[in-house]
Amino acid sequence: MRRVLSFALVIAILAISSVAYAAKAPSPQANQPGSRLLAVVGKTAGASIRPGGEQLTKIRWANHIDAVTGAGRLRLVIDTTGPVTVSGTPSATSTPRLVVNVKGAVPGTTETDIDLDGRIADSISMKSEDGLNTVINVELPLLPDEGEYRVFTLPQDPPNKKPFRVVIDINQPLPLANFNFTPGLKDKLIAIDPGHGGTDPGAIGLSGLQEKSVNLAVSLRVKAVLEKAGAKVIMTRQDDRDVFGPNSSAVDELKARATIANVKKADIFVSIHSNAAQNRDADGTTTYYYQKTRYDSMLARNLQAGMVQAAGLKDKGSLPANFYVIKRAIMPAALVELAFLSNPAEEKLLANPQFQQKMAEGIVQGMQRFFAQASGKGGEQ
Repeated sequence: MRRVLSFALVIAILAISSVAYAAKAPSPQANQPGSRLLAVVGKTAGASIRPGGEQLTKIRWANHIDAVTGAGRLRLVIDTTGPVTVSGTPSATSTPRLVVNVKGAVPGTTETDIDLDGRIADSISMKSEDGLNTVINVELPLLPDEGEYRVFTLPQDPPNKKPFRVVIDINQPLPLANFNFTPGLKDKLIAIDPGHGGTDPGAIGLSGLQEKSVNLAVSLRVKAVLEKAGAKVIMTRQDDRDVFGPNSSAVDELKARATIANVKKADIFVSIHSNAAQNRDADGTTTYYYQKTRYDSMLARNLQAGMVQAAGLKDKGSLPANFYVIKRAIMPAALVELAFLSNPAEEKLLANPQFQQKMAEGIVQGMQRFFAQASGKGGEQ
């Protein structure tokens, strides 16, 4: 199977520092700024503002391209009528976004949804529910890592006629890797990652069933079904052990799993887990993805459909998430949560060999569908 973008190139890109994200070549429009007047200073155009509060009065934005490295950065500047405090947190609850909390100011307009050019961010939306503070959502194609964004304020600068400002800097995401897939499982190289293991038991059910054991049992069944179909399988572990080494840090352990798949140049990477929640009634099957290639969400959707069809548990959907292993695996990747160990009924299922086989066959069926869909649509979402 031929890849348009080689793994070596992708690995090189990932090695670039978090500040210098690889960027697309500059275009004539790349540095064109935009702006939007949100309010006339001193007046409230549509927001209900409490006495003593401030307003967001104007927003400006521009994409900056480093002439040497080609790295890109979006800068958003929001003027306010006075001092505020800010904080920013990435979120993947629906779509990837940077959530910025502005304390002490409300939008000075009823027009709070602003489209950007999509090069680094897609849009901005602002909302105040208490008449004093504002939540700003910056919609992004990918979740930013720590160090790949900054949220801060700048003081008033009277000599230069500049008001108090909120500044949001976001680095340009990696370009999406392209792959050319063919239908079928024969000769595909598939990395399977049984979650946890060794000194890390993962979740533990009410009866004492350990997640690491369930994950491994299902993973080995997936391996057997795949090999019968002619695929080649890479296992991050085939027994009860730490992958990086005993008592290793969480980061080292997770990095080791992704590295195995990356070094072997697997076609896809699937991490197999069992879920848990404080609410013992929580149930169902979920699949997570991190969209760093054009195929991650496609893989997750197909795996989710395969498992739900095979076992019939509640369909909790395929969702974006910032999980390390699927983010650092450079090929299309997904993390499946088979069922809830914290749910007594589903814990019994997870311990049942027949159920484990059903889930394994559902995962493989999802892979089969993924390769067929990916080859036919070229990774389009």
